Amino acid sequence: MNGEDLTLTLLAAAAAAAAGLGIGLAYFRLMRWTVASVTARQGWLLPVTLTVARVACAVAVFAVLAKLGAIPLLVAFAGFLAARKISVGAARGAA
Repeated sequence: MNGEDLTLTLLAAAAAAAAGLGIGLAYFRLMRWTVASVTARQGWLLPVTLTVARVACAVAVFAVLAKLGAIPLLVAFAGFLAARKISVGAARGAA
């Protein structure tokens, strides 16, 4: 692996981490809206729609990253887990 390949690999890993963080933040924001909707007893359509949307988006993003290889997939998952940590911390701070 030469320097140019390493640079491309690092850029791809950084992009995958950003994608994982972004989809993670969106996923957990939608989860928070789902919980708020369920606890407010606003019916079943909104929670089901939010759940299907967040799962479908996460599956789509991770499926694309899986086709790119193991490193982008694992780095994106690390970004997703970082988003979980951020979201849980924010929720605990707001509670």
